[in-house]
Amino acid sequence: MTMETNKITLVIGATTKPDRYGNIAIKRLRAHGHTVLAIGVDEGTVADVPIGSEKLPFEAVDTVTLYVRPAIQHESYEDYILGLKPKRVIFNPGTENPAFEDRLQKAGIEPIEACTLVMLSTGQY
Repeated sequence: MTMETNKITLVIGATTKPDRYGNIAIKRLRAHGHTVLAIGVDEGTVADVPIGSEKLPFEAVDTVTLYVRPAIQHESYEDYILGLKPKRVIFNPGTENPAFEDRLQKAGIEPIEACTLVMLSTGQY
C-alpha cells in the first residue's frame, strides 16, 4: 500500500551530511514525491528541503521518521511528537524506544519499528 504523496513526513535527525541516513531519507522521500519537513541540530538544505533546528508546531504531519537515539527522543522530542498528533512514527534501526512506543500507542499513534528507506524501496511507505 503506497501512501499518497500529499501526506507530510517530518524527518527528525535530519542532517546535511550526505552519508547519514537522515540525509538519505530526505532525498528518497522527495524522489518518491513526498512532502518533507526536517529538524536537525544544524540548519541547512537537503534536496529542496530546509532543515530547521526549532521544533515548530507543524500542521497535518502524517508520519514522523526518527533518526535520533532514544535518550535524545526522551530529552527533546517525545512530548513534541505527541503534540503533533501524527498518524504514525517510524523508529528506524537504532532508534527503537519501547517506552515511547507505548506512549504513542496510548495516544492513538501507530509506532512502527522499520526502516524508512526499505519501506520506500518495497512500496510499503
